[in-house]
Amino acid sequence: MSLSAPVTLDRRHGPYGEVVLRRRGEHHEIIANGCFLMDTSDGRSERLLVDMAYEELRAAGRRESSLLVGGLGVGFSLAHAAGNPHWRHIAVVEREQAIIDWHLSGPLGRFSAPALADPRSVILRTDLLTHLRETDARYDALCLDIDNGPDWTVTDDNETLYAPAGLDLCRRGLTPGGVLAVWSAQPSPAFEETLRNAGFTGVRTKEIQVARGVPDVVHLAVRPA
Repeated sequence: MSLSAPVTLDRRHGPYGEVVLRRRGEHHEIIANGCFLMDTSDGRSERLLVDMAYEELRAAGRRESSLLVGGLGVGFSLAHAAGNPHWRHIAVVEREQAIIDWHLSGPLGRFSAPALADPRSVILRTDLLTHLRETDARYDALCLDIDNGPDWTVTDDNETLYAPAGLDLCRRGLTPGGVLAVWSAQPSPAFEETLRNAGFTGVRTKEIQVARGVPDVVHLAVRPA
């Protein structure tokens, strides 16, 4: 990433706090409540999050699966998923209207516009757990990139997502044999144990090498068939 000073392009205050879009050199970054979330400098982790869920389903013989992405972010996960014909339906849950606006009519549209024009794709403006609680839809894969990990949430209320009650909703939102993939900036053995206690099987953590610092990880778990 460029070391130039960031330029604030938009700042919004909403029910979940403050969200900011900044440009740093040629890249854009999203800051939520003073916490760096993601930027457009790489996107490797966001793409591998989707790929790991896809590989799990492919190994199980699944075809034309449905995908729910938790968090629109800079759009890398959505764009990558739309490039794979395996996904017959791609839903993205995003509770921040500002982030949606930055894609629909702002500078982040250059990353997501083709995917958003894809008839398989839809953005749902709601909280993830609210959606899982209210919908009758069931997904073959659920990929979460909402916080910096189970132990590093953007807002305190997000902790519910990684607790037994939230994971129960995730499990019920998956089809039998469906895959849950959770991105994290660091491993969390405690979260692995919580996943097992919530009824998931095949729980494991895969590393994603990054340019600097410790590897990112993806926690993987499967709803029993």
